Amino acid sequence: MFLALRELRFARWRFALMGSVVALIAVLMVLLSGLSSGLVNDGVSGLQRLPVTAFAFDEGTKLDSAFSRSVVDTQQVERWRQQPGVQAAEPFGTMLINTRSDRGVPADLAVFGVEPNSFLAPTPAEGSGLGAPDGIVVSRTALDAGLRLGDTVTVDRIGTELKVVGVTADQRTYGHVDVAYLPLAAWQRLHAGVGPGQALPPQAADQATAVAIRADDNVDLAAGDAAAGTSSFEKKDSYGASPGYTAETSTLTLIRVFLYAISALVVGAFFTVWTINRRHELAVLRAMGAAKSYLLRDGLVQALAILTASIAVGVGVGLALGGLMGGSGVPFALEAPAVALAAVLLVLLGLLGASAAIVRVTTVDPLAALGGQR
Repeated sequence: MFLALRELRFARWRFALMGSVVALIAVLMVLLSGLSSGLVNDGVSGLQRLPVTAFAFDEGTKLDSAFSRSVVDTQQVERWRQQPGVQAAEPFGTMLINTRSDRGVPADLAVFGVEPNSFLAPTPAEGSGLGAPDGIVVSRTALDAGLRLGDTVTVDRIGTELKVVGVTADQRTYGHVDVAYLPLAAWQRLHAGVGPGQALPPQAADQATAVAIRADDNVDLAAGDAAAGTSSFEKKDSYGASPGYTAETSTLTLIRVFLYAISALVVGAFFTVWTINRRHELAVLRAMGAAKSYLLRDGLVQALAILTASIAVGVGVGLALGGLMGGSGVPFALEAPAVALAAVLLVLLGLLGASAAIVRVTTVDPLAALGGQR
């Protein structure tokens, strides 16, 4: 490592320029990780907080539109309750509504229709839980949108009034819209478009969007689907039914993959040029008896030192910028595992790119340093 450390001091400005490029890539990776986590939270945190194992939709419903097109009935729910390994199965309804509070504040809500006494019912941090026919429990983030505990919101077009009776302790959103839990009977009226004073059609009183299933790890979902006439998906797989979730996450993942590839190429290109410039010094070491493994180890330690220092600086700057973005209304959430994984991948891919260049030293002819090529 003697040569590697000497070169770091001798060509510090070259290495500083290289390190600054890697640091900028690290900054961008941290910001993309925070944006990706923030979009996931904003899109499916309402589903993530539900204590379910899987959702069963009507048979044949495509996943990308399951929460908006699926309709199940109570008979399908009952069949799921009878399946081995199923601890509980409850009807679950979803839909998006536009409302306006009695203080004139407009609020878009993603309503989750659940039975008040079921395992799906939320535990509020403020106010009371579900119970009143017109009571709703809203996400903590709905307060940032202008709603208040005790507000009465009126649903557009049908004029149904709902009262905010509770607030959750954390963010619960679906499709980038704040979640409001309400009794399943009230959801069925909203879903059928039935306003105050109007009778609910008999078939609507028997409907929900999906069957929410809480089950053991060894539950046979395929057998349950065959018995109930449904198509079930594990909870994590069902996130794809949230509006825009698949498109957003796949786009950000593709961008991150390209950034990792760019990082490896940039580091590899730098060390390729650097290795060509120092081939005579390396040949002298080979002529003096240095093993090929020593030269490779020497070059990789040099690359590791640059990558570690520059990525540490980049991550620090990215965390600082992320802290500023957290309160700007942008869906941004920094998560330590995601940031750590991004940093480790940048180091590993950078070393891979550097090793592809440094391996050239194994082919250096010692006679080149001794005038053998002249």
